[in-house]
Amino acid sequence: MAERAVSSATTALAGCAVAVAVLLAGCASGTRSGGGALSGRDGPGTNIPSDLDRVPDAEPRIEAIRSSGGTSKPYTVLGRAYQPITDDRPFRESGIASWYGRKFHSASTASGEPYDMYAMTAAHKTLPLPSYVRVRNPANGREVIVRVNDRGPFVDGRIIDLSYTAALKLDLLRGVAPVEIERITNEDIRTGAWRRDSGIAYAAAPAASPPPRRAAAASVAVPSAWVAPVAMNAPEASTMPVVPQTPMAPMTPTEAVAQAAPPMLEADAAPPPRQPMVVTDLAPMAPLSAPTAPAAPAAAPSSAAFAGFWVQLGAFRERDGAESLRSQAARGLPSLAPQLRVFSEAGTHRLQAGPFASRNEAGEAVTQLRDSLRIAPMVVERR
Repeated sequence: MAERAVSSATTALAGCAVAVAVLLAGCASGTRSGGGALSGRDGPGTNIPSDLDRVPDAEPRIEAIRSSGGTSKPYTVLGRAYQPITDDRPFRESGIASWYGRKFHSASTASGEPYDMYAMTAAHKTLPLPSYVRVRNPANGREVIVRVNDRGPFVDGRIIDLSYTAALKLDLLRGVAPVEIERITNEDIRTGAWRRDSGIAYAAAPAASPPPRRAAAASVAVPSAWVAPVAMNAPEASTMPVVPQTPMAPMTPTEAVAQAAPPMLEADAAPPPRQPMVVTDLAPMAPLSAPTAPAAPAAAPSSAAFAGFWVQLGAFRERDGAESLRSQAARGLPSLAPQLRVFSEAGTHRLQAGPFASRNEAGEAVTQLRDSLRIAPMVVERR
């Protein structure tokens, strides 16, 4: 009986250890699990609201940052240690974003709040919980603001896990994609510096007193940096530069009258004698040479120059997305940087590396890219 009791206790402890490991790994995209999470593969779910594209961004508000306990404690997931941020520091990061949906809808997040796949939220490994983050998709220029209330994604190369709605508004539902994130600090919220007007961020500053205006004039708000100081109530001035004048000695009344009077013409004065004209013989002109033909424009590289096997890293609607991934790949694999090229064809911008002489050589590049960037490139052939 004693041996059976010990065996049962050992089995129970092992089960608890597995449950804790699964719970901690829950924030890994595609492997989350926990209370309320459905089993099976993740996805968009059923009965999706039709107006998700009109869901407003998260509205940043000042929330206390915990410096100890709870979500601020160091933790370890899948053998890797993480140290959460516990102060109000700025934070920027570029990398791959993913999203999670119905499998975790209504499940408890790391902050204890239920996950709502239709809200504007996200998961991050080290940012304070909660935090507000601006997320930008460089492929199309779209931006959203989300509230970070969960931990994850615990997959190498991924920096943020977005809610279904946030991914929808950024056009990221087709899979993982490069993004840029920037934390909105409590100081940014306090001053209003997080707000954008036509893509420009303005810090909230005391409003300057408006200048006097005429009763019939319309009031137009202009940023103070665009307005040059002018003298108030000054008459219109010429735009010509004013030359400093040399001080003049006081004149007698007779001199003043003489200077004010128009000059008298001397009718009988003889004009100055003309100077004789000197003509110099010029050397005969050389015959004009035939016009030089304009240089022929450089011929575009033929398709034969690109023939061979290429490794495609990604395809984008906007060229900015391809260029962003190109920069990231060049940093990750400097030896491959000279072979990276963006092909723009039929409205699609494809980032490819090559050409390679054989499919086997291209396959080696695929392995390097997969290991360094955590993406899934494929081999294509150009003829």
